[in-house]
Amino acid sequence: MSGGSYYVPTSSRWPILGSLALGIFMVGMGVKLVYGNGGIVAVVGAAGVLAIMALWFGDVIQESRRGLYDEQMDRSFRWGMGWFIFSEVMFFAAFFGALFYVRQFAVPWLGGEGEKGVTALLWPEFVAHWPLLNPPGSSVSGPEQILSPWQLPLVNTLILVTSSITLTVAHEGLKLRYRHTCRNWLAGTVLLGCIFIFIQGVEYYEAYAHYGITLEAGIFGATFFILTGFHGLHVIIGTIILGVMLLRIHKNHFGPDHHFGFEAACWYWHFVDVVWIGLFVFVYVI
Repeated sequence: MSGGSYYVPTSSRWPILGSLALGIFMVGMGVKLVYGNGGIVAVVGAAGVLAIMALWFGDVIQESRRGLYDEQMDRSFRWGMGWFIFSEVMFFAAFFGALFYVRQFAVPWLGGEGEKGVTALLWPEFVAHWPLLNPPGSSVSGPEQILSPWQLPLVNTLILVTSSITLTVAHEGLKLRYRHTCRNWLAGTVLLGCIFIFIQGVEYYEAYAHYGITLEAGIFGATFFILTGFHGLHVIIGTIILGVMLLRIHKNHFGPDHHFGFEAACWYWHFVDVVWIGLFVFVYVI
């Protein structure tokens, strides 16, 4: 790359192969959800997607290492990552919106409040209260009790907030050419991400085994696992991404002025942290 020209990628087989693998995964999941089988097809599709992503990203890394990307490509990557994070914001906004709608409108209507309070005639003995431990219909049972926000959820909040600090230190170390500082603090961030995932798993076990909080525990159980589950998936993905960045730091791939891959990983991780703070407040505390 020279002279301010624009890099045009060569023809790649990865987009079509990735689409096929994703299609296989979706077919397998659909069959699994509807008919109860198809799990093997879904696993094969998921493995194909992961393999193609690894190979595709590897090509991008090699192209960057060969100096094929200029400032225009750097702007393209930044815009792409920015729009991706925006799509993730809207993704979680939909689930937070569903939680808000249920808490502020649907449950009070069932209790006789508001302009649609006539729906209370369906279950006259229902008492509107959130968290909803006693759903109005007898066919659905709510959780036995709720999790205290000041135990495992608070610990996980402190862990994620701390991880953002350690990641920022690692980023600053990279910009100042302190590679060992960057590597050590980034390793600490990856470790904190793994601890968060472990504690989330312990919390899920406690929820199912001792609190009666399951996916079948009415609207509270559904919203709880949808929000925390998708966030947990994002933490797993973010931890893997940071693990890859740690490996690249070890191989000395980044420089103080050439490290957008690392910077994009930081953007993603900070976004995940902010989402968790919202979850902690609106799912656990309020």
